[in-house]
Amino acid sequence: MNINSETHKIGFITIALFFAFFSFLPGVLVEGSPSVIINDSFNDDSEQESLNEEKESYYASNNTFLTPINRPFLIQVRKISVTAYSSTPDQTEGDPFITASGARVYDGVLAANFLPFGTKVRLPELFEDKIFIVEDRMNSRFKDTRIDIWFPDRQSAKEFGIQETIMEILDY
Repeated sequence: MNINSETHKIGFITIALFFAFFSFLPGVLVEGSPSVIINDSFNDDSEQESLNEEKESYYASNNTFLTPINRPFLIQVRKISVTAYSSTPDQTEGDPFITASGARVYDGVLAANFLPFGTKVRLPELFEDKIFIVEDRMNSRFKDTRIDIWFPDRQSAKEFGIQETIMEILDY
């Protein structure tokens, strides 16, 4: 009986180690909430809409137990003013294509004075699931009341203007 107990312990440890070593693979799941495999190849939009509604209700459900490893973790939600800027010399200090963090500008760059570089945020009311990364800073008069989104041209930034929205601060 003692040998059988040892065999069970070794088997359990082997299984635990297997999941620990292979949990980094895409699509492998961890404890938490839902995971669904979605097939995006639909013939008509009504099928896709039906699936999106089912997916939303499934993810909102409390009866789920798995979550994808690379799903963002929500830290904080807050109401914020959002403005826009572009890479023009009069709107920046130094090279207009280099952010305060030293990164080159790209679609998804966000400037904020109250969040550390590398912080990921979402603006779901304006950009749905698009994730922005804090790579730049704003004028020092904007402490924690405003964020600034980079646009590739000045006209797009002007058209965006200033908007009030909900910001989700994420962590991975």
